[in-house]
Amino acid sequence: MDETETRHVRALFISDVHLGSRACKAEQLLDFLRHHDADTIYLVGDIVDGWQLRSGWHWPQSHNDVIQKLLRKARKGSRLIYVPGNHDEFLRDYFGTHFGGVVVTEHATHVAADGRRYVVTHGDQFDRTIKRARRFAALGDPVQMVLRSANTAINVVRAWLSLPGWSLSQWAKCKVKDVLNYVQTFEEALAAEATRRHAAGVICGHVHQASIRDFPAARYINCGDWVESCSAAVEHFDGRLEIVSWRVGVRRDVSNATIAEAHAI
Repeated sequence: MDETETRHVRALFISDVHLGSRACKAEQLLDFLRHHDADTIYLVGDIVDGWQLRSGWHWPQSHNDVIQKLLRKARKGSRLIYVPGNHDEFLRDYFGTHFGGVVVTEHATHVAADGRRYVVTHGDQFDRTIKRARRFAALGDPVQMVLRSANTAINVVRAWLSLPGWSLSQWAKCKVKDVLNYVQTFEEALAAEATRRHAAGVICGHVHQASIRDFPAARYINCGDWVESCSAAVEHFDGRLEIVSWRVGVRRDVSNATIAEAHAI
């Protein structure tokens, strides 16, 4: 993709940006938004990390730039629909509110170009870990910050040895989730919810693991995150849905993406 080219898609689905967290990769998201426009942009929860901001204020200019970029897209005609998650749950007091061209809603229904209906929800409501251990949730951010600090040191050494980068926190999360069978249970619960709502599928976030899976009765699509994978879901004008991973300085056609991985259907 040319440095100045902007690709127009029918819909963008972005989740788990975690603005206000030091782990947020706002610059990568800004670059992605510079190269993508959409008729509709869904913000699928945890865009702002209210939990982290309560424990310590961190809001660099790049985080403000992301907000301004999204509002600018709304002014230029994109529909922006914000479905809050557990980290930005303070916005759940404002369902039905319109501000700056953004609509805040509990969940949304997206009708794709091929006529398929998708439930759009963050997904934390289906996470039994969140429901049962909400009082311990604040432990998650400090632990992840320790992992990321260790990861930085590891990657300095790996770079010195001319080895590729490696994510300790992603490895740790994958190992824990493998043991608990957490992600599969989460995916099945969300797919079941789509079936209950007589929809073709569900588009969500929350678990920071981008994926497109077809279950017998419904399709599961997870947007990923902008903390580690820097990924989003896009809908093309023929109704085809795809996960795109993004890295600054690398230009790929969305239809061919992947820098990390992409799943298209």
